[in-house]
Amino acid sequence: MKQLFDAVIFDLDGTLVDSMWVWPKIDEVYLGRFGFEVPDTLEAEFEGMSFTETALYVKECFNIPDDVEAIKAEWNKLAFEFYQKQVPLKTSVLAFLDYLKEQGIKVGIATSNSHELVNAVLEAHGIRERFEVIRTSCEVEKGKPYPYIYQRVAEELGVNVHRCLAFEDVPNGVLAAKRAGMTVCAIKDRQNEEMEAALHKEAHYFIEDYSEVIEYFQKNA
Repeated sequence: MKQLFDAVIFDLDGTLVDSMWVWPKIDEVYLGRFGFEVPDTLEAEFEGMSFTETALYVKECFNIPDDVEAIKAEWNKLAFEFYQKQVPLKTSVLAFLDYLKEQGIKVGIATSNSHELVNAVLEAHGIRERFEVIRTSCEVEKGKPYPYIYQRVAEELGVNVHRCLAFEDVPNGVLAAKRAGMTVCAIKDRQNEEMEAALHKEAHYFIEDYSEVIEYFQKNA
């Protein structure tokens, strides 16, 4: 693997951890406080947005009186216990991280989530130290599908973007990594048929879990 890549960069939600089920629950609770039901299309509209962009979108779309920072703080509060106690790692993540360490591959995270929740779930699973760089889309000009977050992580890892393998679970994330110049592997999560078809079309590879990646590189070593 080291012959092809110097770094692997992961998205977080739906990619490293099985957490996508959390956010519809939070949307229901939060918007319910203001008398709104969650539109069926809301999660799709959020796809790829940074945490700040999502909060701004909700504020403007539903005319929420709270400011953006207050919305983000409340979401973090609602999600924290889920991320600390109930969100599991994706299948074979630990084995893949061990494999990357053996290969001398640098590892980073490029996420649309908040630092608070990223740290909560990584520390809960005892893997925070595995990642040399963790950046969120709130720290760059625009969220996914723009390439800035992936470019930023590659720069801080000290690697060429063309020597990076990125893992994503949504089309806008795949586009962001591709536009940054990276090889992109999509991973199976809770996507509907339309989204999964888009991932097969846009990503260079598609896997069910990380054991497939380990097996591939071991066979082709």
